Amino acid sequence: MKILAFAGSSSRQSINRKLVIHTISFFKEHDVKLLDLNDFEMPLFSVDREASDGYPEKAYKLIDHISETDLIILSLAEHNGSYSAAFKNVMDWCSRTNSKFFQNKPMLLMSTSPGGFGGGNVMNAAIIRLPKLGAEVLTTFSLPSFHQNFDQETGISNQELLETHLSKINEVKARMSL
Repeated sequence: MKILAFAGSSSRQSINRKLVIHTISFFKEHDVKLLDLNDFEMPLFSVDREASDGYPEKAYKLIDHISETDLIILSLAEHNGSYSAAFKNVMDWCSRTNSKFFQNKPMLLMSTSPGGFGGGNVMNAAIIRLPKLGAEVLTTFSLPSFHQNFDQETGISNQELLETHLSKINEVKARMSL
């Protein structure tokens, strides 16, 4: 099985990327491709730029990566209660080239933040929006208070949250018949 994993953040120190890397460690027996959102940086979306310049090649490249995968693992950063500007811009460009750019691919959708809500606002928005863009959200996981509940060496340190995370991974594996 081919898995595409990335964080909806352009931060080099992204805690969502750390959560993604931890999560893909439970899929070692599969072909996992870890993307960096920075590799898909595009001009700020505008209809004027779209009309004058067309679509960025990087939008097509990300859509190609999605088309070649069987499962998407995505963890979204929350900036001011919504998507990061980097992820929103990528989403805007990709959705203009293909309104269902997630191509009905199954997805494990996650979020984390330093706060106690764990990116809950962006998660709630994504649960509504991403299926309209062709994502089949199999299940979700939110990790609150990242710095208190995540260890750089061992991953999720809170036992209850670790068990929830593992149950979500097992749910994905069962639904994907892995």
